[in-house]
Amino acid sequence: MFLDVVELHVSAGRGGDGASTMRRESHVPRGGPDGGDGGRGGSIYVVVEPGLTTLRDFEHKRRYAAGDGGPGGDKKSHGKAGADLVVGVPPGTAIFDAATGDLVADLVAREQKVMLVRGGRGGLGNSHFVTSTHQAPRHAQRGEPGEARALRLELRLIADVGLVGLPNAGKSTLLAALTAAQPKIGDYAFTTLEPNLGVLELGLDDGRRPTIADLPGLIEGASMGAGLGFAFLRHASRTRIIAHVVDASAADPMRDAEIIREELRAHNPALLDKTTLVILNKIDLPAAATRINDLREAFAAMGLRSVACSAAGGVSGAGVVDVRSALAELLPDAETLAQPTEPAGVVVHRIDPLAIAGFSVEREGDSFRVKGKAIERLAHQTDFDRDESAERFQHELARMGIEESLRRAGCRAGDTVLIGPIALAWEDPDDAALRDVADDLDDEEEEALQ
Repeated sequence: MFLDVVELHVSAGRGGDGASTMRRESHVPRGGPDGGDGGRGGSIYVVVEPGLTTLRDFEHKRRYAAGDGGPGGDKKSHGKAGADLVVGVPPGTAIFDAATGDLVADLVAREQKVMLVRGGRGGLGNSHFVTSTHQAPRHAQRGEPGEARALRLELRLIADVGLVGLPNAGKSTLLAALTAAQPKIGDYAFTTLEPNLGVLELGLDDGRRPTIADLPGLIEGASMGAGLGFAFLRHASRTRIIAHVVDASAADPMRDAEIIREELRAHNPALLDKTTLVILNKIDLPAAATRINDLREAFAAMGLRSVACSAAGGVSGAGVVDVRSALAELLPDAETLAQPTEPAGVVVHRIDPLAIAGFSVEREGDSFRVKGKAIERLAHQTDFDRDESAERFQHELARMGIEESLRRAGCRAGDTVLIGPIALAWEDPDDAALRDVADDLDDEEEEALQ
């Protein structure tokens, strides 16, 4: 089965926890902290493998996870880094974020490699937190979780020539006549349900061996998703030449041709700017023989080159040699054919606004949500079961200005503050001080009454 669209879930590895240990050696009574750092979690990469032609490797496996980093040890031992994961995809694979639909990367170049999700940082050991006033810290960071995201992969075949046309126009028959491919052929519409690829033998000793793709037939409304429209249009975008196959024996070949061109225009007007060769097929039928000259003149008036043939006759069919010769004239030289049909791929880098602004505070139901890359990472890396670590986190909230922003947003003691997946009960130091003053006043009033 030809698989050209899949959804995957990829998870990078978690960073290892930093160690909280003290140096213990004879004759060194105050060795101090010597906890090592945790290892970085593994990342997941995607790389273009020219030998692949479909996304079928993803048919049964849709979840991928990289290795976790190892924990730090004593004597400042660094944890082992998590194993990276490299996933191969065929040339022409476009990767989108499944949640937002944003393009992540469009890969066409040989061996092009892109990181999909980054592994989490390893936590720092307690040896990093020694100060002049705190010589024996027990605080160490936890490892940061790796990134995780859902992705949609779309394969857009990279072919030098793409055969397009209405169902039953004879595209598969023409492919068989021009190449060694053996596609399913039948005298009914939608015989081709998935693209077929073949190597076009030009019969010239110039080193060129272009690929030709027989794409699923279009119907009117294909650009809106009717029939096999999207399956066709996605692959047509990467061809160098569009070979428009028209059934010359049809009731109205010009109208049939206009349907195809209108669908191309509706999907992407740039498709009409590609080099186009109109192939008038089925000239062996009586209904076509009498109108070939008129059709060729009509297409010439549209600025389109045309050639007539009878693909049903196979390699020796009438006009098949002319089709091969016309394509040879339109195709570039061998050196150009060896390069991708498009620039060397696109990788989209987006700037996170919060990476510049630092953080934001907003209401989320009865809770308050704090967003920001730095503070979310710090929350992940804090061990809230350790008092010293929790106090450090509270200090960072004040230093970064988050504490004051929460107060301005209306957050009070007892409210829930959400940072990433972590929910914290807010304890405002100012509120606590006011409560202490109130308690003292209540005690004085009770003494006065007595």
